[in-house]
Amino acid sequence: MKTILAVDDSRSLRQMVTFSLKAAGYQVTEAVDGVDALELAQNQAFDLVLTDQNMPRMDGLTLIENLRALPEYQKTPILMLTTESGDDMKAKGRSAGATGWLVKPFDPDRLIAVVNKVI
Repeated sequence: MKTILAVDDSRSLRQMVTFSLKAAGYQVTEAVDGVDALELAQNQAFDLVLTDQNMPRMDGLTLIENLRALPEYQKTPILMLTTESGDDMKAKGRSAGATGWLVKPFDPDRLIAVVNKVI
């Protein structure tokens, strides 16, 4: 079973993402922010990371940069799921190493389709 790390400071959003992904057959681990996610990722290999941008302690772009610095995450798909939709922010995401970008509020079917495609 493929494993996904879902990172968001909103508990309700994490629950919606987890519910959608588990229903599609994925195993999901939740993290409350980038610091929490980085600690989890250093102790377990995930097949995909799905992260918000705006979080306390460590934002999504910083998380991606830190993950990409780890040998085991250089090729792992990392998707941004955020309210940020500007071209400038998307360019920063690509530069940091994001694989793709989804905008909140998300459509569960679209989320699953994108995850299935990149995982």
